[in-house]
Amino acid sequence: MNDAFQDLGFPARPMDALLAAYCAGTLEPSLHALVASHLVLKRDSRSYVAALEALAADELAKVKPEPLSGRDERLKAIFDTQPAPSALTSVGSSILPLPLRQYLGRDLDAIRWRTKLPGVKECRVENTGRGEASFLWVKAGRRMPSHTHEGSEITLVLKGAFSDVTGHYARGDIAIADADLDHKPITDAAEDCICFAVTDAPLHLTGPFGRLVDRLFGAKR
Repeated sequence: MNDAFQDLGFPARPMDALLAAYCAGTLEPSLHALVASHLVLKRDSRSYVAALEALAADELAKVKPEPLSGRDERLKAIFDTQPAPSALTSVGSSILPLPLRQYLGRDLDAIRWRTKLPGVKECRVENTGRGEASFLWVKAGRRMPSHTHEGSEITLVLKGAFSDVTGHYARGDIAIADADLDHKPITDAAEDCICFAVTDAPLHLTGPFGRLVDRLFGAKR
């Protein structure tokens, strides 16, 4: 993905850095839609973002005003692309919150899935060659292969839930994984899990399955 994704830095609280980058407007479109959808579903995070925006407004008020060229055209472009405020806080009956529906251009029932692994389906939305944005549909009770990441992976849960060594994640939660984390997510047994994940580098399979792939396809670690 773009440099802004890598420049998040991921300090002690990576979620705080992600929300701050969202407020600053430095996230690329797929990650921006992911965070905006999280904010639709999680009231606590909306309060935190509102506080950050208030701080930014205070700093902006200290800046000396300067003439802006093309003011009317710029304002029109902003308002033409922004949904109504009520829509941003409306979850509705769809699995996809409004920001993700707008980013995708359709609802989840209109996309085409392909089988990635037994019990795992994927719809790849964006692929830059280094990373990607994808929807994942994982059967209930399915254990994913152990893997780590050459970069970072940010995952929003849209339906169901999953767990790994970092915790338990349900609808609206964001899980952040980086190159230091080797994990093996497992979905809850109650229902299938649907997620939207944005990565900035390919994942790297580990454990017995990864070694099998290496033997079959000659992958280099």
